[in-house]
Amino acid sequence: MKRRDFLKTSTLASSALLIPAFLKPFEGFAMDAITGHKNLVIIQLSGGNDGLNTVVPFGNDIYYQKRKSIAIANTDVVKLNDMQGLNPALGALKEIYDQGWMSVINSVGYPNPDRSHFRSMDIWQTASDANEFLTTGWIGRYLDSNCQTCKDPYTAIEVDDTLSLAMKGKNMKGIAVQDPNKLYQTTREPFFKDLVHGPEDAHLHEDNLGYLYKTMIETYSSADHIQNTSKIYNVTAPYPATGLANQLRTVSKFINSGLETRIYYVSLGGFDTHVGQQAQQGRQLKIYGDAVAAFVKDLKQTGKLDDTLIMTFSEFGRRVEQNASNGTDHGTANNVFLFGGKLSKAGIYNDAPDLQNLDNGDLKYQVDFRDVYATLLNKWLDVDNASILNKNFAGLNLV
Repeated sequence: MKRRDFLKTSTLASSALLIPAFLKPFEGFAMDAITGHKNLVIIQLSGGNDGLNTVVPFGNDIYYQKRKSIAIANTDVVKLNDMQGLNPALGALKEIYDQGWMSVINSVGYPNPDRSHFRSMDIWQTASDANEFLTTGWIGRYLDSNCQTCKDPYTAIEVDDTLSLAMKGKNMKGIAVQDPNKLYQTTREPFFKDLVHGPEDAHLHEDNLGYLYKTMIETYSSADHIQNTSKIYNVTAPYPATGLANQLRTVSKFINSGLETRIYYVSLGGFDTHVGQQAQQGRQLKIYGDAVAAFVKDLKQTGKLDDTLIMTFSEFGRRVEQNASNGTDHGTANNVFLFGGKLSKAGIYNDAPDLQNLDNGDLKYQVDFRDVYATLLNKWLDVDNASILNKNFAGLNLV
């Protein structure tokens, strides 16, 4: 197959969201000469995690009245204060909390919440209003803004084989890297090298072909940089043998090797708990809590925790009252976690969810999720949040 034919075929596949598997990690790119010492790690819990059984309001009788068979028993809750405590599956995080490396933000959401997994995740990933439909993610727009100023062209990596909408901007995108060595080896295949080093630069002047061709060239260079930089550091801290823990171990390797990346993105699914919630959610929360605890301890040991901020979110919480299948249905507001060595307000940030004053059986949000993003953008990434979020948010006193 000739180079031009290959590029045309690949471009058409990309347009139909059928990018060949070996090209998926190269779908986005954002690796120029980047500097920066602060790292932001985002953990997405997919499926709509039940916040009320994650940070349990054991001090409120209404919680036990609404959840007669799935409530976490008072004696099992890992107490944080007189009102709230952690699901026992998150026991590994108690030490992190006690060290002042964890903040809990209650009742985070947005006006006119959407109960669809896909639509609500889009809203969280694009930082849009509920009635807006944006095609760029908030991290992607962050990358765009820096590229345009040409001052600090940062980059973002998703430890996965595909790229989330959050990481896609109009002109710049993050890069998906599951395994840096595998990415490097793939880009050194003879056919790939021939395409990248070929003399035909005319492709760069064609819209679709040029996009793919440019992406391949840039990915070729990125793979080399990521591989050569990250291979100098081996993670020695113990991690659980889970997929999320492996993702965070890879992030640790990138951070500790000095890779200039500013934003990392990882995810864990399995939180859509309509039936038999306690066992299913407990398994997923243990995977999450054990992995995050290992990651935070690793960063503390290597002296990187003060330079790292970790945020965990889910697309929505669940309804306050359980359903007839010993599960919970899609709800609205939820809790958000922050971890780091430089939190200005560790512990529980705001009041526990109000279980008395509901909106048709759902929690009313107290904190707009874009105020959390504004805090990260203004106080951690040093950019004006209004230019990224399309309106100004005051932010929170957390960092």
